[in-house]
Amino acid sequence: MTVKRILVVEHEANAGVGLVGERILAAGIDLVRVGPDTGAPIPGRADGFDGVVVLGGTTGPTDDERAAWLPRVRELIADGLQSEVPLLGICLGAQMLAVVAGGTVGRARRGAEIGLSGLELTDSAAADPLLHDLPSPLRALQWHSLEVHDLPANSVSLCTSDRCPNQAFRVGPAAWGLQFHLEASAATAEAWAESDSDDLRAAGYLPEHVIDPMRENEDDLRRVWSEVADRWIGLV
Repeated sequence: MTVKRILVVEHEANAGVGLVGERILAAGIDLVRVGPDTGAPIPGRADGFDGVVVLGGTTGPTDDERAAWLPRVRELIADGLQSEVPLLGICLGAQMLAVVAGGTVGRARRGAEIGLSGLELTDSAAADPLLHDLPSPLRALQWHSLEVHDLPANSVSLCTSDRCPNQAFRVGPAAWGLQFHLEASAATAEAWAESDSDDLRAAGYLPEHVIDPMRENEDDLRRVWSEVADRWIGLV
């Protein structure tokens, strides 16, 4: 039997695939990491892969002067959409999916959203292969100062929040964008809080405001988002 392969685009070394990667490996699927800090080039096509994950990062989706690899990632996403390879975009990955599919991204209209926050599923999520029948209250780690302003025309809104209306969406039959970090653990939050401490405080947050809720809720977060990751992997 041929082993499945999933391509993971990693924009930055401290923004790894986390929990999603754990579930990919647990399913016996090969995980191929590419990106500027991995030493492996980003392909412009999804040929040879059964799924694509595009992770988060500190740039915007079209900040090509800051991140010269972004055009290649957009090519990859466009190819994945055309070939209907299952695609999961997380944070920056979700914003890139929106832009490639015809949506718009800009500054978060209510300011940076950081830390564990509540999410509300839309009515359309009830029939969605990834987000159906999730427990309430639903929470996930947020860490973004940009957001999707306008969803692509051929997309379905799946999740919203008080601060960010476009928390999750699906484009076509097999591409999902999640603004929140389902892959993140308490250790992730701690690492980000340490590396971004100045920006965190400038946005009005203290590290403990981010880290402590993640530690307290880690078991529940892991259980819920492992199920969602497994559903996406099942499509692969």
